Amino acid sequence: MAKSKNIFTRVEKKYVINKAQLDAMLPTLLEHMHEDEYGLSTICSTYYDTPDMRLIGASIIAKTYKEKLRLRCYGEPREDASAFVELKKKYKGIVYKRRIFMPYKDAISFLSGETPAPNDQIAREIAYALSYYPDLKPAINIFCERTAYEDNEDENLRLTVDRNLRYRMDDLDLLHGTHGTPLLPEDRFILEIKTAFSMPLWLVHLLDENKVYPGKFSKYGTAFNMELEKKRAGNE
Repeated sequence: MAKSKNIFTRVEKKYVINKAQLDAMLPTLLEHMHEDEYGLSTICSTYYDTPDMRLIGASIIAKTYKEKLRLRCYGEPREDASAFVELKKKYKGIVYKRRIFMPYKDAISFLSGETPAPNDQIAREIAYALSYYPDLKPAINIFCERTAYEDNEDENLRLTVDRNLRYRMDDLDLLHGTHGTPLLPEDRFILEIKTAFSMPLWLVHLLDENKVYPGKFSKYGTAFNMELEKKRAGNE
């Protein structure tokens, strides 16, 4: 695997866009940015939560502080494939992400409490979160195809486009494939801009010209609410 950062502090803004908007923006984006080391890849994530869904419930209603714990793989995972265990917190609009990297089977063992935390500061922070929420278990799998871009001059500026978002809340072993229920219509994408500083003017103008406006979108939160609606509909 290519060299990766394990600590991030940045602002992340999300936009729900359609295919026409993406096609109109791509030529200008590619003048200023290039695909990163992953390029187009399948993102496979397992989010951990308590049996009463305490983390996602708090995240949906919280305005100041949110936190998530997830296991993430780039590409369809194998037992010996690389995986990231990530602790992601958001406080007053700033995202703080810390992660460790290990084979998928070792990550599963660590998160289940079968093996102790590696001798690493970030691993100890994740282990503390696991002890703070002792009943954390896999709660949902979320998948998408992602194209990731880096700015040609500013390494802190990144942009991702996620398509074909889908989820499942059963059969939560990522080794069992990437099938799931669609999260968005086929022609809708999630554009996310990640930066340690303010956005460059060319990008601000590009978003404005194509009527792309920021919004709140959580993959986990959207899937959670979809499942709640299904249950409500089934009880009517």
